[in-house]
Amino acid sequence: MMGAGKTAVGLALARRLGVPFLDSDAEIEAAANRSIAEIFERDGEAFFRSRESEIIARLLDGDPGILSTGGGAYLAAGNRAMISERGAAVWLRAGLELLWTRVRHKDTRPLLRTENPKATLAEIMEERTPFYEQADLVVDASADYAIEDAALAVERALLARPDVLSEAV
Repeated sequence: MMGAGKTAVGLALARRLGVPFLDSDAEIEAAANRSIAEIFERDGEAFFRSRESEIIARLLDGDPGILSTGGGAYLAAGNRAMISERGAAVWLRAGLELLWTRVRHKDTRPLLRTENPKATLAEIMEERTPFYEQADLVVDASADYAIEDAALAVERALLARPDVLSEAV
């Protein structure tokens, strides 16, 4: 979910593991030379989701690293399958209040540009949770965690998948 800490935790984890950090949203913005919000506004969500899947496939075909995807990417069955086949999907599970605290002052979330953004966030969370529950691994986010604590929790979870990460790394 937006606000769960995908970028911050992903960056910290990549540093810990000495691998590249990749962000599918940043790659989409670079390829389109416009922001996600501008892509949504100009071309619509369906166009964005199609480009997103193409970018995720390209990034997964590259060298091993930590890939952060936008919160909606995992809703597509094809994306879920690609991610699990070529790595491991980690759900940074966070409660509504924590997510709201983290996103309420940001205007970069096109899906929250509604009359009641907190209610919209709750609806999005409810819709997406059944998809996120299909992730290979779950790590609970906490307001008490520093970013490094969360990265360590993800690293520990990944160690349960020796096909993806081993202690030799």
